[in-house]
Amino acid sequence: MPDKNIRENSFPDELKNIGIDFDGVIHKNRKGYYDGTIYDDPVEGSYEALETLSKKYDIVIFTTKAKPDRGLIDGKTGIELVSEWLEKYDMLKFVKSIVSEKPRAVAYIDDKGIRFENWENCLQQVDNILD
Repeated sequence: MPDKNIRENSFPDELKNIGIDFDGVIHKNRKGYYDGTIYDDPVEGSYEALETLSKKYDIVIFTTKAKPDRGLIDGKTGIELVSEWLEKYDMLKFVKSIVSEKPRAVAYIDDKGIRFENWENCLQQVDNILD
């Protein structure tokens, strides 16, 4: 559980933002990158989770789709595509911003994350990724 006390010289948004990965967490993304489009349905429970979290936190979606060096898809940036998809499913109203890098936040929700407790356990989990 994240420390509730902000560290000296930290930014206040570290206690207000919650960072949420897009693909695999909100967007099912069953085919991976595929053709760069956002083609899949929401992960079950996404709407309700974003609604609940937005009452306490500022939701910052982080996704590599938002990287500035990513090519346009159908003439649109990744941020535009993600925004349109979230709007289509009525979830954009819960989101403060969409960024390409992990934001300062109190916590992160990511389908590819490894929970760090110590290096021994962490390296063991890394070794098991492709097994």
